Amino acid sequence: MKKTVILAIGGMLASSLAFAQNEIDALRYSQLQYGGTARFTSMAGAFGALGGDFSVLSTNPAGIAIYRRSEFTFTPSFFNQKTTSNFKGNSLDDYKYNVNFNNAGIVLAYYEPETKNAWKGVMFGFGYNRLNNFNNRISMTGRNTKNSLLDVYVTDALNAGGDTSAMDQFGTQLALYTGAIWQDTANGNFYHHMQGIYGEEQGKQVTSSGSMGEAVFTLGGNYNDKLYLGMTVGIPHIRYTEESNYSEQADTNALNGFKSFELNQDLRTTGVGFDFKFGMIYKPVDWVRIGGALHSPSYFQMHDDWSSSMTTHFSGSQDYTSTSPSGLFDYSLVTPMRTIGSIGFVIKKIGLIGADYEFVDYPSATLSSSKYKYMAENKAIREKYIEGSNIRFGTEWKLSPMSIRGGVAYYSSPFKRDSGNDGSRIDYSAGIGFRDENFFLDFAYVYSQTSENYYFYDASVTSPSVNDSKSSSVLMTLGFKF
Repeated sequence: MKKTVILAIGGMLASSLAFAQNEIDALRYSQLQYGGTARFTSMAGAFGALGGDFSVLSTNPAGIAIYRRSEFTFTPSFFNQKTTSNFKGNSLDDYKYNVNFNNAGIVLAYYEPETKNAWKGVMFGFGYNRLNNFNNRISMTGRNTKNSLLDVYVTDALNAGGDTSAMDQFGTQLALYTGAIWQDTANGNFYHHMQGIYGEEQGKQVTSSGSMGEAVFTLGGNYNDKLYLGMTVGIPHIRYTEESNYSEQADTNALNGFKSFELNQDLRTTGVGFDFKFGMIYKPVDWVRIGGALHSPSYFQMHDDWSSSMTTHFSGSQDYTSTSPSGLFDYSLVTPMRTIGSIGFVIKKIGLIGADYEFVDYPSATLSSSKYKYMAENKAIREKYIEGSNIRFGTEWKLSPMSIRGGVAYYSSPFKRDSGNDGSRIDYSAGIGFRDENFFLDFAYVYSQTSENYYFYDASVTSPSVNDSKSSSVLMTLGFKF
């Protein structure tokens, strides 16, 4: 027999502060994985001082002033990721695949080398560059002999003093209405849960999808073939969805025939914002270029939509299900400012070498709303994260009509060193390209590695799953010069 309990829709937000927004969300949208053309990606994005590629409109907009002719580019890509989880001594693999496009854009270039005016060119570009890929699937399982998610709900119920309306609508109320926790009115209104003696099998699968990208509008100028300046107005956008299923299979000592429960959670986040990027490239001699760029914080207006449901199973085919209302909330997010310093070397007409250093102030990310102060969440951002240092190195060599490319990039951990969390990422990339006077075709391959802790629930009471992710991307850019 299955009994279903549906919570009332009224007062869905006022009676619960179980918002989906926290320091994890702020970090997710503050970490960027610059996409763009296959040429840019195959050189690990180390174009800050080299320019001449559409992708630099999102990194150092001065790179647009290197253009001599107008250009159109389009870049589809294929992505796959394998994540290996290690939780309570158990290892489990899962996979996610995705087809998308990394770039589409046009640069309109006016360049007059023979002019007597010191300003030899004006360039304008607009289009799209991808900034992040959220596609992933993680499966985790292990036996926990110390605590349960139901402990979190019991604590919340006790803190509510027996007032059901003050309990978390998206967790505690569901556990209460499905019988996973219960109220002992005979002994001072204490709450207990059904697990009995710990030793339950815990499991969770998290599937995420979506992306972060930006529309760019860039203006650049070439001063005497020595100084290149550029400015980008960026309109970044976010689309993120997450579906998670958490379960606990009870130990044989569970109470009243309790067997298991599942908690299903859905989150959908959208956001749109704006930012500004300013850049310069200086060429002291023909074979050396020095670049610098400043990115303002990105100012996002965000919207979250989330819900939960729980089902419990008891012996005798007794199942109970409770479903939460939809949580809806609008808020603001400010992501960190960035500075980039670059150097590039042009070796006659056969080779390029580029290196970028990027500084990111992760602790400056801020959540805000007129309806909620986010004091605890912003405090967590300041306490958990540190400034990031990212290094990118790439090179290209021409073997006419083909070019070969390679690069490596290291993105430092945003977590404080005493956190026990890694979070750093390293990318290895390679590619080839074919170019003639009016057409080019480029290919790139990127292999990335990262590792990060994932907590099923309250990190103060449970140990994490250590999740090692390895991803591969294949990109192709089709371009025309005119």
